[in-house]
Amino acid sequence: MTELLGPAEIRALAAELDVRPTKKLGQNFVHDPNTVRRIVDLSGVGEGDVVLEVGPGLGSLTLGLLATGAEVVAVEIDPVLAGRLPDTAAERGGADRLTVVGADALRITADDLPARPTALVANLPYNVAVPVVLHLLAELPSLTSGLVMVQTEVADRMAAGPGSRTYGVPSVKLAWYGKARKVAAVPRAVFWPVPNVDSALVAFERGEVVSSVDRERLFAVVDAAFSQRRKTLRAALASWAGSAERAGELLEKAGIDPKTRGEQLDVHQFARIAAAAG
Repeated sequence: MTELLGPAEIRALAAELDVRPTKKLGQNFVHDPNTVRRIVDLSGVGEGDVVLEVGPGLGSLTLGLLATGAEVVAVEIDPVLAGRLPDTAAERGGADRLTVVGADALRITADDLPARPTALVANLPYNVAVPVVLHLLAELPSLTSGLVMVQTEVADRMAAGPGSRTYGVPSVKLAWYGKARKVAAVPRAVFWPVPNVDSALVAFERGEVVSSVDRERLFAVVDAAFSQRRKTLRAALASWAGSAERAGELLEKAGIDPKTRGEQLDVHQFARIAAAAG
């Protein structure tokens, strides 16, 4: 039976390692076992899964994931934390199913990992949450599902649909891979140190391929469309297409009104624009 970490254990580990949580690395450690159990339960992972955890920190969530019987591959950029995590798991159970990879999750590839992960479950640093998720989905086709804890504002953007105030680049790019949804709020008090922002859990499932169009070409269209949100697509896509006139032609070819704005289109419509340019 894996014993989870509480507030006293978290602070003792931090003191032992002389760790002072830094804003630069987005370190806010979960010290509430009930929150860890809730995250693990909502993730749905269990025996037979290979779970990728990014930024395990002192190991709160890692221990909860190991308690399910799953294999866990933990990617940690901080060498001090990466070095201590196997010992924490050994002391509390499940060390034989844990592999720690000391690396930057934004640069990791499938070849850097000991196994092909099936699920991503992580408390992600707020400043890199979206880039990390998009990078991992692109690099690791074996990832079929995920549950990540992020800043509430980021969660809203990740799960937003067309027409929403929060709909934008992260929403469309995540939709390329599958369906994202906001599933639960997480109170500030479960973290140490207490962050000055609210947090939420976002779940996603990898879906069918949206289009045969090249992903990078599609993402370039999305970036251009939202670079000037208040402009019509004909104007916003002018630099991408070469001119406003050419942008208008491509939009009409894709069956989209040139006066439309980017926040009104779904990922399939963006794919049609990218395909029209090809």
